[in-house]
Amino acid sequence: MWQRVPCAEDGRVTEIITGWYLSPLELLVLLGAAAIVVARWLAPAARARVTVVAGTVLVLSVIVLSVAGLRWQMLPVLAGSVCALPSAVSALLRRRSGRPVWRARWWLALPGSLACLGLIVTGPVAAWAFPVPVFPTPSGDFAVGTRVVQWTDPHRPETATADPQDRRTVVVQLWYPARRSPADVQRARYLGRTEHEARTVSDALARYAGLPGFLVDGVPRARTHAVFNAPVADKGGRFPVVLFSPGLGGVRTQNTAWAEELASHGYVVAALDHPYDSAAVVLADGRTIRTRITSTGDDEDDERAVETTRIRAADLSFGLTQLGRVDRGEMAGPLTGRLDTGRVAVTGHSLGGAAALQAARQDRRFAAVVDLDGYPRDPDPDSFHQPVLGLTQAITRETDPRYIPRLTKVLKLSTGTSYRLTIPGAAHLTFMDAPLYLPPVPSMVGSLGRTEGPRLVAAATLAFLDSTLRHRQGDLAGVLSAYGDLSVHHPENG
Repeated sequence: MWQRVPCAEDGRVTEIITGWYLSPLELLVLLGAAAIVVARWLAPAARARVTVVAGTVLVLSVIVLSVAGLRWQMLPVLAGSVCALPSAVSALLRRRSGRPVWRARWWLALPGSLACLGLIVTGPVAAWAFPVPVFPTPSGDFAVGTRVVQWTDPHRPETATADPQDRRTVVVQLWYPARRSPADVQRARYLGRTEHEARTVSDALARYAGLPGFLVDGVPRARTHAVFNAPVADKGGRFPVVLFSPGLGGVRTQNTAWAEELASHGYVVAALDHPYDSAAVVLADGRTIRTRITSTGDDEDDERAVETTRIRAADLSFGLTQLGRVDRGEMAGPLTGRLDTGRVAVTGHSLGGAAALQAARQDRRFAAVVDLDGYPRDPDPDSFHQPVLGLTQAITRETDPRYIPRLTKVLKLSTGTSYRLTIPGAAHLTFMDAPLYLPPVPSMVGSLGRTEGPRLVAAATLAFLDSTLRHRQGDLAGVLSAYGDLSVHHPENG
């Protein structure tokens, strides 16, 4: 697909050609490098012209890219051109000096040319595998605004530190229906309010996943569709609210595409960073709090996950309390009077999904739950009244055999109708933004492609929220079954 997508970087505007996941300048570098290699096989007159033109294009493009920010994917392209350059320049100098152009026998030159082309091809392959993410355009009627707030709970101590005066603090990012902004307004950066925050979070996420940070250096370059602090939409009345908790080590922005899609359809999404759990949380004073939790790989014996789930559930309830204060005008903000805190869903991915389930059981203010592939963690679950949508990855031999029975048990505890939807081709990371920027390896991000998985997850979520929060009439089970394998748990069935 040759869709050209604007991507602002430090005030400069470039474009990513999504079929190649390269900017036009990077594409010129690629073509210039390839032309230098191919020039070796042309007739002397054409060889000289191609070398001059290709070399000029290559050098100028590299200079501009060096100022804008050279991605590591271009390094093998440059290496291939540097290896081919001596042969091309030598022939050019010999021709200009009047000396005959010496040419090695083809069977001696061919391996070198192929090696150079191999290096050059590595560039676009790497750009395809680890691209600058291009976010799908939200499909709703509203533009999307975003803002970040920081709240401290004076009644809860921070258990991760030894300071008895330390109180629990969360950082929350809001996505909300907004007025249309001019086309040239800069869009919000992915992963952070500033380049420094985005790179700090990106490096922390890579480290948490065991990846070298440079592999995902394109992620903090991305821009989303939201506009920071955009005016709230004039129409729409009071908006239903969706609170979101990320996965273990995850961050508030990990489901940005999903959040923007919901906001474009008239919801306010409030996603939380959980300090000492999220990979990195940058506070308002500039301090960075890094995670102190790592996954042991043993779901049953990891008691820390149970405790972390409990803390997250309390964070979600606190977030809802603060949003109520925002709506009532007790805290200044553009969303005063626009939040319908009587229509609130609690949601989460992975461990965040477990926290959402636990928060709903403990806090009756939540009206619905969406669990994005989260293994329930409450050691002693009890009945609760909210309907639940549990979205799960495709079930394989590698899936924890306890997962589906445990999730089903929890869904049956709800006194409302609940749904378990298994999406064929989905993996655990399908339920976040990861398919947009990680290699499309099915075991990692599923087999649905870069955008189809996130689209299906958002569409199923919207159908459930429209039915449970907005009470829209229709066959919800019929709509959800179009997205995968559906099980419906009616309260009368126990």
